[in-house]
Amino acid sequence: MNKIIVHGSFESEELPKYSSTQASGADIRAYIKKEIEIPPGEHSLIPTGVYLQIPEGYEAQVRPRSGLAAKHGVTVLNSPGTIDADY
Repeated sequence: MNKIIVHGSFESEELPKYSSTQASGADIRAYIKKEIEIPPGEHSLIPTGVYLQIPEGYEAQVRPRSGLAAKHGVTVLNSPGTIDADY
């Protein structure tokens, strides 16, 4: 089994983690120092403070959480977002 190596920035304390035993993927949290306001109809890049080392021939995917989208209208624009091994 290949593993993805995960590094956090020096300031980020939140590494990806599974929220339950049945979770199909790990949750990555936003890393923001101050509140970000995104006006309606606008978009913004949100940092995570997480860096991945993905094995050759594999990818990671970024998907929105359904609750975040339903409750706050926040989503991943190019969902699912693909992170290639050589990115």
